[in-house]
Amino acid sequence: MEKNTTFYSGADNPEMLEAFSKAQETFKYFWRELSWEFRRIVPAVDLACVKVAFIENVLSQTAPIVEHMWINDIDFDGEIVSGTLANDPNQLSNIKNGDFVQVPLNQVSDWLFTSVGKTYGGFTIHALRSAMDEQQRQQHDEAWGLDFGDYNDISVVRDQKTNPEHLIEHPMSLNMKNELTKFLKEHPEELTAKDEAGYTLLHKETIAGNRTSVEVILQFHIDKDVQTAKGLSALDLAKQVGWTQIIPLLSH
Repeated sequence: MEKNTTFYSGADNPEMLEAFSKAQETFKYFWRELSWEFRRIVPAVDLACVKVAFIENVLSQTAPIVEHMWINDIDFDGEIVSGTLANDPNQLSNIKNGDFVQVPLNQVSDWLFTSVGKTYGGFTIHALRSAMDEQQRQQHDEAWGLDFGDYNDISVVRDQKTNPEHLIEHPMSLNMKNELTKFLKEHPEELTAKDEAGYTLLHKETIAGNRTSVEVILQFHIDKDVQTAKGLSALDLAKQVGWTQIIPLLSH
């Protein structure tokens, strides 16, 4: 984990604000990869963490204290990102290392996962690295124990250059099509089963952006308008997370 993971940024730092924006826009790819990682027998992701803006209002100050810190053990329900704080705050007194936290997606300021020596995401990290000289970048990367590569060339999915279609669909979603179809034929109760928050398999596959899996589920003529305990349909979640390739499948 990065040794100094706290930074501050306001409207006077457009590069960092742009990094925040890119991280939020592409968070869906982070979650898609992590959702498949949870299903793998042999792990393929070595590190997965999210940077979050934590805020504390202090009576003696007009502006709130803001610290951006990393969390791990990530979960995501289409609205809320949750995890465990992995840093010691520098100034905040309302949170501590090891706390379980839940934040809306608009408080995410970065995400990062690594696999087979390659990093994905890390927009704020690359923004910081872009202002360093070569020696500083090398020292920074050594502190992380990672090779971040070119700060002008940030990937969000595996094999992004050679297989740009991976931006549309995760290859595991395609590869698992027949197995998922077979499983659902043998266990049709899984199509309507809900977890304690009211999420069905359709909700979860939609949040993860697995278009092929959603197509398979819909072939069983389930109610695609079924809602979570918070009243969200799969279509609501597809729009909220930004999976434009799934929205037409769920629209009437």
